[in-house]
Amino acid sequence: MRDFIQANYAPYEGGSEFLAGPTGRTLAVWDKVSVLFPVERERGILDVDAATPSTITSHAPGYIDRDRELVVGLQTEAPLKRAIMPNGGLRMVENGLAAYGYEVDPFVTEVFGTYRKTHNDGVFDAYTPEMRAARKGDHHGAAGRLWPWPDHRRLPSCRAVRHSPADRGQAGRARAAGRATLQPGRHPGP
Repeated sequence: MRDFIQANYAPYEGGSEFLAGPTGRTLAVWDKVSVLFPVERERGILDVDAATPSTITSHAPGYIDRDRELVVGLQTEAPLKRAIMPNGGLRMVENGLAAYGYEVDPFVTEVFGTYRKTHNDGVFDAYTPEMRAARKGDHHGAAGRLWPWPDHRRLPSCRAVRHSPADRGQAGRARAAGRATLQPGRHPGP
């Protein structure tokens, strides 16, 4: 990748005189959305759709000023309206909504709490008991956000942990006897 970038870019060392300012059309659209920012700052969020998990096709096309826009693609059908993304974790969505006085739609809770495995559920299902114990005091998850940004740097040594069937048996017996076998940065098996 580095070689491709090095072979295919040319640094620009000139001035900014070639840049043009915003057009009247852009300024008109910006003026319409700018009046919403103080309201959003006052409330924390302007609005949220707590009933529709976000996908690329979940919401109708959104516009700020349909007649003036050349590039469209708001996240939801209205400017600054937030979407929920429970695929990253239902608890995170619930806590994020609660922080701003909203609740998740009961149907979303039913689906993502009963039938649909979220990303977080899948990650935690793959954790060994040692990994779960290491996370026991970690409170970085579900920190009041409406959308997740995974940060896989948190458990660098645990991501690489693999156990052979024999190691799993040994680790299980050691756990049962109260002896931990996993140490940070140490690979327990092949």
